[in-house]
Amino acid sequence: MTKGFHHVAFACRDPEQTRHFYEDLLGFPLIHTESATDERGEMKHLFFDLGDGSSMAFFYLKGMGVPAEYPTEISTGLGLPVWVNHVAFKADASRKQAVKQVMIEAQIEPLMEVDHDWCHSLYYLDPNGIMVEFCEDTPGITPNRAAALALLAKE
Repeated sequence: MTKGFHHVAFACRDPEQTRHFYEDLLGFPLIHTESATDERGEMKHLFFDLGDGSSMAFFYLKGMGVPAEYPTEISTGLGLPVWVNHVAFKADASRKQAVKQVMIEAQIEPLMEVDHDWCHSLYYLDPNGIMVEFCEDTPGITPNRAAALALLAKE
């Protein structure tokens, strides 16, 4: 049985801005685009290779029964803090530093940097208002199912 994500998909406002952010700045190449047009409008579905066989995908809709301006912010668009719904990419210290340097050159400031004890994370907002995290395990999660279940059940 195969496990893991094939792809995760979100909405985007502007396919070219989204491509620039994920491909040019973060280094995830655009590997596939689907496009469909009918009497309702146009749809584009973009796929970016994450380097492990999985992809991050985006839908751009023009017409298709949706408003011209539709929300793409998966947290703040729902009235939640920006950090609730987000995407976390595996990273090591050199990957985080490389991303940070590219973003500095693009004049994009990090949303925040946080040491969570088990990981160190660097956060940015993409052009769609989606928070992306570069997560370096330091040392990572130590699985403890009993403790996880106990905290889940705690009121």
